[in-house]
Amino acid sequence: MILQVALPQMKMFPVLLLLLAAFAGAVLAGGNFNQDFDITWGEGQAKILDNGKLLTLSLDKASGSGFRSKNQYMFGKIDMQIKLVAGNSAGTVTTYYLSSLGSNHDEIDFEFLGNLTGDPYILHTNVFAQGQGNREQQFYLWFDPTKDFHTYSILWNPLGIIFSVDGTPIRQFKNHESKGISYPKNQPMWIFSSLWDAEDWATRGGLVKTDWTQAPFTASYTNFNALACTSPSGSCSKNSSANSWFSQSLDNPGIERIKWVQKNYMIYNYCTDSKRFPNGFPPECSII
Repeated sequence: MILQVALPQMKMFPVLLLLLAAFAGAVLAGGNFNQDFDITWGEGQAKILDNGKLLTLSLDKASGSGFRSKNQYMFGKIDMQIKLVAGNSAGTVTTYYLSSLGSNHDEIDFEFLGNLTGDPYILHTNVFAQGQGNREQQFYLWFDPTKDFHTYSILWNPLGIIFSVDGTPIRQFKNHESKGISYPKNQPMWIFSSLWDAEDWATRGGLVKTDWTQAPFTASYTNFNALACTSPSGSCSKNSSANSWFSQSLDNPGIERIKWVQKNYMIYNYCTDSKRFPNGFPPECSII
């Protein structure tokens, strides 16, 4: 569901967030795309360059493109630096997500919805558990994601899921299975990414179509890093200090940063959409 809202007023960026953005990429030990991923579709449209340090996906009228991790992961902290399609990206969608397969799949989504030149991207997030999604939250970003690489992170552990941008948490989905709310914890997931044409819905609900005279559209990826348990080997030591992510949750400063982002940059929250849920919001929406 894509909503059109006014661009929120940009506020003074806190010094802490600026520092996080400046150093977000510096702490990543960049993986090798040749070793970590397979190009799965769009032959010739996806390229691994610079001895595996850079991957690009392209979209033209003939085809988009995509890739998938060689490993499956069962919990982890996943970081990817992405530079999105520049210029008129209306109608295009760049995705980066974790997912299992099948009708009862689990999934943790970042999707970047393109827009006309000068209009902001929409960052769309969602969580699926046992095939059930409909947990969308959408945001504007506080920077131009096409000018440089920025780090998009998913922390997924038995306690919850935290979405972060340049080290700043933007969304948390806690494990409330004890209260009857499904949570993705039993299915290992691959990392997927794709660039594809979604002009029927991506920009202003499909009112703005893809301008193919601007093709090829290209998104770039670098500095992949995964601190994670791989499957089926299950290789990870949950008690190791290197795997502190396994029991990590938001501290008070992190909670305050999420509140700041959601106050200033969130443009859609399924938990406040009374027209969509006239008979009451999903149960997790009332749990703090």
